[in-house]
Amino acid sequence: MAEHHFHLKADWPGERNSEGYIEAGNLKTKISIPPEMDGPGIGTNPDEMLLGAAATCYLITLAAMIERAELPLAEMSLESEGIVDVTKGVFTYKKIIHKPSVTLKNSASDKEHTMLKKLVEKAEKSCMISRAIQGNVEIELQPDLR
Repeated sequence: MAEHHFHLKADWPGERNSEGYIEAGNLKTKISIPPEMDGPGIGTNPDEMLLGAAATCYLITLAAMIERAELPLAEMSLESEGIVDVTKGVFTYKKIIHKPSVTLKNSASDKEHTMLKKLVEKAEKSCMISRAIQGNVEIELQPDLR
């Protein structure tokens, strides 16, 4: 068994609408509350970071699965949306919608297209971030496969 440890250092001056700073490996950025939640909107925020973690994990997992399956990939991209519900002042990260766009080369067979459809679903269930938030945040896929 191998364990990987990741570290983050954060500085925050105090008040709710302050501007902070985080460092985690190659990630070095300012942080604050987003303007949608009446914050200053400087740098990134926890909502974007959770969405970014889920999206990049999904995309990298899908890419690895496509590579292992030796599918003839032409191009791949992803758009993701995070939905936060605010009810009676309580903020709840409700849902993440991944919209992968994956195009196989013209030479791809029907069998390879069928495999791609399976991998798009399997990647979401295999991604460690998706597994970490499972039961707390709904994940929806809206793939565009060609």
